[in-house]
Parts: sequence; structure tokens; C-alpha cells
Amino acid sequence: MTPRSHDSAPENERPEAHPPGPPPPPATRPGTDATPAASRPRSRRPAATGSPGDGTPGERGAGPHPHADGTGPHDTAPADRGEGSRPPGPGTEPGDATPAAPGAETAAERTGGGNGSAAAGRRGRGLRLAGCAAALAVALTAGAVAAGDVRDGGGAASAGAAAVPEPGPPAGEDLDADIGALQTRLRSRPRDFGGWATLGLAHVEKARTDGDPSRYPRAELALKRSLDLEPGNDQALAGHAALAAARHDFTDALRYADRALERNPYNERALCARIDALVELGRYDDAAEAAGTADSRRPGVPVFTRYAYVQELRGDVGTARRVLEQALAGAASPADVAYVATALGNLARDQGDQRTALRHYARALSADDGHLPALEGRARARAASGDRDGAVEDLERVVARSPLPGPLVALGELYEAGGDRAKAREQYALVDAWTALARAGGVDADLDTALAAADHGDEEEALGAARAEWARRRTVHTADALAWALHVAGRDAEALPFARRATSGGYRNAAFLHHRGMIELALGREQDARRHLRAALELNPGFSPLGAREARTALRDLEAAR
Repeated sequence: MTPRSHDSAPENERPEAHPPGPPPPPATRPGTDATPAASRPRSRRPAATGSPGDGTPGERGAGPHPHADGTGPHDTAPADRGEGSRPPGPGTEPGDATPAAPGAETAAERTGGGNGSAAAGRRGRGLRLAGCAAALAVALTAGAVAAGDVRDGGGAASAGAAAVPEPGPPAGEDLDADIGALQTRLRSRPRDFGGWATLGLAHVEKARTDGDPSRYPRAELALKRSLDLEPGNDQALAGHAALAAARHDFTDALRYADRALERNPYNERALCARIDALVELGRYDDAAEAAGTADSRRPGVPVFTRYAYVQELRGDVGTARRVLEQALAGAASPADVAYVATALGNLARDQGDQRTALRHYARALSADDGHLPALEGRARARAASGDRDGAVEDLERVVARSPLPGPLVALGELYEAGGDRAKAREQYALVDAWTALARAGGVDADLDTALAAADHGDEEEALGAARAEWARRRTVHTADALAWALHVAGRDAEALPFARRATSGGYRNAAFLHHRGMIELALGREQDARRHLRAALELNPGFSPLGAREARTALRDLEAAR
């Protein structure tokens, strides 16, 4: 990329001012000749069948990429979560650069039967779920009640003109305090459209980090207020993109991101949300192009991590690693260090290198000992290394602060693998409770439901949710979820084409390979089953406490039958 000053951009397109930061790490610009990869290995969905980030769900299936909720290290205040899911950080140094002409060297290129009894069972389960949902709702909303909300028109209005917009959501250690400060400010300056946009994004971040979808309607109101005050302002449009992504409405996320970029092509949050939306819609070539555009306009940690992820989707793990390593070398804040080191840990873990993964998680936690994605990642690496007690301890800490589907199911599977089915069932019930709350907050939770229900719930529910998700977006993650739901429902001939689709790209996921192998085994395709089950265990022997055990057992049975 060719550096240029922000002053060379049109006045209305200049990025907000930020303090100087480290130069962008090199990456490899996505090319159009590479095979679009399947989606993310880092199963960010419930371990049931799925795996960061909206935290880092269980690894028995797929899930959205680390930024699927529309946030990234600098897009929001430090915290997380894949699905989830997700990482904190303050605003980044705007990368002043113009898109490179074809052939020009860029910074990126310098790196190298009983229906009656069944209904009764569902009614009983519904009563238990209601109790779990009530308990979960109390836990999630207690802090929100204490924080309060700004009422429109509260406080004395300042004399007319809106205040200078804030560059982004608060990035302090205590997000509740930041939200409270914003609310106090808006009581006295209710026409501050930038402040309302910032408050909306802060609510999105708080919902993301706490796993509390009840905040999304508040975020929506604040962002709408910003647009009422200043129609078309790019901060609020980018905030709506982040909110739509957090609710898993990636079509709307893309629409809002495009609108924001029409107003300000350098809006970092909108550039990142656009990449996220395209990935989650299965438009991998377009996502690669969007990553290149973002890299040329606003290089920085939020863009670099997405850039690396797109490379990973395309099967280029080496480039993804190099980009992240150089991003880590240039990280200036503890939040950035924690976020990027966690991404490196996840990448290593998914390749079966648990020792390297644990080293990266240690660095992340030394920078921010409360970084939940690193704590969750460490738990998974510990479990894969045989340290079940350490993994349980870490995940119990995670779910105490952020009871999202991924860590809940991962913890449940560890309990189940250890023989404690009662405690496992408690975690799976909380996933159902979270799903109910998420839907009440406007979140499309069908992928979470499909993945968790397929292994730990209702087969019909799993299949219905997977079909609904596939109708909305056709990614490798939804292909895998539908394949597994069909398999659990005994419809393996229908499942196989979807399993093939999930595993046909450059990206290799141990959970996807396991699912394909089990489907092939059910169809009597023993040679294919043997190949894919072995590939899953060779790629990542500890990809899931239950899934890896199932794969090993199936392989032993296949060998014994020879």
C-alpha cells in the first residue's frame, strides 16, 4: 500500500483523528485466483456440534468467525467474548493509505413414537427452561438495571448544535461506568448525535461481552436517536451495521455498512462490518476483496485480524499466522496484545498445536488477565492437552461472567466426558435459556439452536433451525450444521452433500471432518469414513471432548471390522 496523508482525502471522508500508532503489519492481499475457502475452523458455536467469538463455542461443529457480531478489537470497548465470540480494544490509528495500483507493492504484499409422551416431555422441558431463563435473565440484567437508561429529553438541552461526534465507543476498563458517563452527558446534551451513536455501540459491546441480548433494543433506540438528530451520519450507520451483525442479520449489516461507507469511505467500523457480513453470508471472494480495500484505507488491528481470517478461510494458514504475528509485534495497548495473542492461540489450537496455543494465551492473559476469549481458548487447549480440571476451572470462570452458548456447551461436554451428566444437563438447559432471551432481543439464534440441539437437545428442533439458517445464508458453517442435524435425524443420504460442501474448500476444520466421517460411516462408505475421521484427528486430536472420543471409537471399530 502507498502511504498518504489523511489530508489528501476529501474533507467529508477523513477518518477521525487518533494518536499515532505502529505501522501496519504486512499481510498478503487476498487474490482472486485462490480457491475460496470454506468457513472458519475456529468453531465458534456451542460445543454440541459447534465450536470465538459469539465467544468461542464448542468445537464439535461450526460457528461464525471471530468478528461475526460486528465487533473487533478496536470496534468496541475492551472485554469479550465468536460466535462468538469477542475481543475488545480502543480506537486504532487510522491507516493513511491509498489503494495500490495493480502490480504495485503494498504493505500486505511485503510478507511473503409416542406423540403424546413426546409432547408431554416437551412441556416438562419447557417448564424447566422457563426457570432457567428466569435465572439467567436475572443474572444478565441486574447490572443493567443498576446502570439505568437515558430517557429521551432528560436533562437540560444545550443550546442547539450537536456536539462534536465521539470517534467510537468507550474503551475503558469498566464499560458500565463508561455507559453511565455517556448517559449523564446525554442528559445535559440530548442533541449530541455522536454521543447517541457512541452509546448505542457501547450497548452492543456490553451485550456482546456479557452475553446479554436484552441490551440490543436499547442499542437500537440510541442509534435511531442519533440518526433522527443527524440523518445519514456514518457513525450511527456503522453502529447499526454492528448491531445487525450482533443479531446475526448479516444482510442488514451489509446494507448499513455500505450506507456508512457511502458517507465516509474511511469509517473503520463500517469497513470491518462489511468484511464480517460478507464472510457470514458465504460470499468469500467478495470478503477477500473487502479485506483488501479495508487494508488499503484503514490498516490497523481490527482490519489485520479480519485480513488474517479471510486468508485462513482461503486455506492460507501460513499467511494468516504471519499477519497476526506482525500485528502482535505492533500492538500498542494491552487490549490489542490480548486480542491478537488470543487469535494466534486459536489458530495454533485449531491446527492441533496446543503447546503454542497455550503460550499465546499466556501472553494474552498477562496483558489482560480478564480477557474472556483468552481464558476460554486456554480452557479448550487445556482440555485438548488432557488437563480436564484446568479446563473446567477456566470455563466456569468464563460462564460466570458471560453465559454464552459456546462456553456453556463446552463446559457441559467436559462435565459429560467426566461422567457428571447432571451438571452437563444444567449447562445445556442454560443454552436453551440464552437462546430464548436472544430471540426476545431480536437475535437470529438458529445456528446456535441447530448446533446445540443436534447433540444435546431435540432432533426436530435442530433440523428446523438448521434449515431456517440455510435458507438465510449459505456458508460452510450452515452447511455443516444442516448436515449434522440431518444425520442426527437419520437422514444421512440428504446430509452427505452438505457435509461435502462444508469440507470442500481450502479451509480444514476437524469438527467438519468428523461430521462428514460419521455421515459416511452411517451410509456404509467405510473407506471414506476412515479417511475423514483420521484426518479430523490428525488435524486436531483434541478438537472436542465428545467428538474426538466418538471419532476414535469409530476408527477402532472400523479397523477391528477389517
